[in-house]
Amino acid sequence: MRKMTLIGLLAAAVVALGCGVGGATGGSDSAAGGNSGTGQGDGSDDKPAAAKIGDPARDGKFEFTVTKLDCGKASVGKDPLSERAQGQFCLVTLDVANIGKEPQSFSDSDQKAFDADGTEFSTNTTAGLYANKNADTFYKEINPGNKITAVLVFDVPKETKLAKLELHDSFLSGGVTVELA
Repeated sequence: MRKMTLIGLLAAAVVALGCGVGGATGGSDSAAGGNSGTGQGDGSDDKPAAAKIGDPARDGKFEFTVTKLDCGKASVGKDPLSERAQGQFCLVTLDVANIGKEPQSFSDSDQKAFDADGTEFSTNTTAGLYANKNADTFYKEINPGNKITAVLVFDVPKETKLAKLELHDSFLSGGVTVELA
């Protein structure tokens, strides 16, 4: 019964996210080099060098700092409110700061992870709810100047090693890359 309620809440949030996208992305800085703060490339292209764990990386109104990667988890949460991995869970802890002048909503579903071969992985939102005490990855509004610490949860095959993240201030933003290896 609790899982059905959670699924209903998730569906409602997805609808709400879709309705609020226009206002959340209208002032995004990502198209105008919002990735600044991640270092400079070698001049051969316009894209800045990727950030690494511990480095701040900006996309639009958010500054992300990945602080920890922890893979090999079989489950998250505590029974009866827990989620088992199909393969293994990789938990990515990060700080998300609103550097803009308006509130901006953070959602785990806008974030992506990749292995060294470029295979893309999405977050497991249900597992993310169990891994975060305050549901900080589930469409969390952050006011200007404030920051949250959140845990993104990716369910990947057991032998997979994540190589990088692509972090976004909204699902329409350009994103910023953070190298994990």
